[in-house]
Amino acid sequence: MIDISVSNLSKEFEVGKKILDGLTFQIDQGERVGLLGKNGAGKTTLFKILTGELDWDDGEVHIAPGKGVGLISQIPVYPPEYTVEDVLQTAFGRIRAMEREMAELTERMGRDSDPALLRRYDALTAAFEAGGGYDTITSLNKVCNGLEISQDMRSQLFSSLSGGEKTRVNLARLILEDTDILLLDEPTNHLDLRATEWLEEYLDKYKGTVLAISHDRWFLDRVVKRVIEIQDGKAEFYEGNYSFYVVEKEHRYQEQLKRYEKEQAKIEQLEKAAQQLRIWAYSGNDKIFKRAQSMEKRIERLRTTDKPAKERRLDMKFGEREFRGDEVLTIKELKKSFDGRTLFDHVNLEVVGGERIALLGDNGTGKSTLLKILLKEEEPDSGKLKMGPTVKVGYLPQIIHFSHPERNLVDTMIYDQDCSTQTARNRLAAFNFRGEDVFKPVSALSGGEQSRLRLCMLMDEQINLLILDEPTNHLDIASREWIEEAVAEYEGNLLFVSHDRYFIKQFATRIWMLEDGHITDFKGTFEEFRAARERAKAQAAAPVKAEPEKPKKEKPKRPGGTKELEKQVAAAERAVAKAEERQYELSLKAEEVASNYLELQKVYEEQKALEDEIATLYTKWETLAAELEEARG
Repeated sequence: MIDISVSNLSKEFEVGKKILDGLTFQIDQGERVGLLGKNGAGKTTLFKILTGELDWDDGEVHIAPGKGVGLISQIPVYPPEYTVEDVLQTAFGRIRAMEREMAELTERMGRDSDPALLRRYDALTAAFEAGGGYDTITSLNKVCNGLEISQDMRSQLFSSLSGGEKTRVNLARLILEDTDILLLDEPTNHLDLRATEWLEEYLDKYKGTVLAISHDRWFLDRVVKRVIEIQDGKAEFYEGNYSFYVVEKEHRYQEQLKRYEKEQAKIEQLEKAAQQLRIWAYSGNDKIFKRAQSMEKRIERLRTTDKPAKERRLDMKFGEREFRGDEVLTIKELKKSFDGRTLFDHVNLEVVGGERIALLGDNGTGKSTLLKILLKEEEPDSGKLKMGPTVKVGYLPQIIHFSHPERNLVDTMIYDQDCSTQTARNRLAAFNFRGEDVFKPVSALSGGEQSRLRLCMLMDEQINLLILDEPTNHLDIASREWIEEAVAEYEGNLLFVSHDRYFIKQFATRIWMLEDGHITDFKGTFEEFRAARERAKAQAAAPVKAEPEKPKKEKPKRPGGTKELEKQVAAAERAVAKAEERQYELSLKAEEVASNYLELQKVYEEQKALEDEIATLYTKWETLAAELEEARG
């Protein structure tokens, strides 16, 4: 069954400039498709057309009848008094309507014995149960926990959230609605590693159709099974994930280049022959002249293959300062708190020359704060930090600020880099800022363009410790690859915060994992780190092997006879009952704090300890009960 069908779709915003020009594709039910294309290719425009937000000029668009479409980039407007909890609860609108009708029917059946009422109630009850009506709280807590929507956030006004937080809440609402077709426009942009992996696992089990725009190459590899690339307003198809797309696209480029070169060689040969015939035809030989004309027409018919073009790479390289000695950075007993919460404590680390370190952790754990302390932009509460004497730091922050955003790009380079106009133009051109673009004010640039400009300025500095805070966060895939090329050529020390697993895998030789206020220092690659974590999880989940039973020794008779034993058995029974009651209370608490990862971990640890205690109490109770029976025997 086809869920989405698009045929000869055209859309233009400026006369004569079609952003979509005969776009044709179809997506079957349950497919996972990645939608690629450079910025401005029309990906988001297509999404708005599919949701009915935007009209189109020509062509046909069909969504399967009865199928609901959810778009993650589209954040609905809610009443100003709506909290995050109110927004999330809108996902259960259909179930709540059934609940209300069931309550009304219950009341009516108390007064009226009409069998039709009972039949309707039975049908509603079945639909309510099938729709997960009895599990809404569990589902809500599970999704909020996965997407890190805390209990505190759920009580906040939705209008007070940042754009990224609104996106996460909207994603949670769409998941809870169990939408038939999910259109995901950069769904991982505001998610950390844990939440992104949770989303990937959810989509793996999701039974509906997924069409995703993403610059997260790891996410695309994990989620999509087919790629549609919008190029010059039309669709190119690749039957595989992102890695397949990269290889196949290069293969197609090489094939087209070969065809073009072969065609050009043939045309060149024919053009020389046609030119010679025309020279001979000057003597008045009409027959030779007609042959020349015929050959020229043949040449035009041969021009069928366009010269393939590749995205222009940035001509960039970090300036590097010679590094002397092994000591780069030493951290001793570092501590930092914020608003009464300890971000990290007892941090002890040492960095030597040549290391490439990825600083990982959930959002809000203090990664950017740690970087600011290293850069002396923040003061620690306690502890010491020492840089090597020849260390020169270069820094690319997560949020780019320019002291004079009203200046154009050329003036920004001239003032900040103290260079000539021609030098500024040359450096900007190396970063694909050309023509009239260089006279735009910095404030008019997109987030990705501002990152590129800051990198352009950073590349000229002589550095040997490069610190990057989410360097690929606002960039498309081409821009991410440009940065990766530059970082690959840089031979100094590297410390970076990133949720881009492709980037982490490519560059990290050491992992600092910041969680629960401490840093786990792992000397190895990202893949080795993930494998070690998986092994640790498997070992923790493995059942403990039982000790071999020792031969039972005959126990001496207890003083006090059966009465004393009866008291001890009764006491053991009460202890078991009390522990089991506490276990039930903890299960309720686990549901209450399901959206708070740290609190949930504490409850799980308490439950584990209590399970061990209950096992011990049962053993004691059974031993005493057996002794009592023996004494009575």
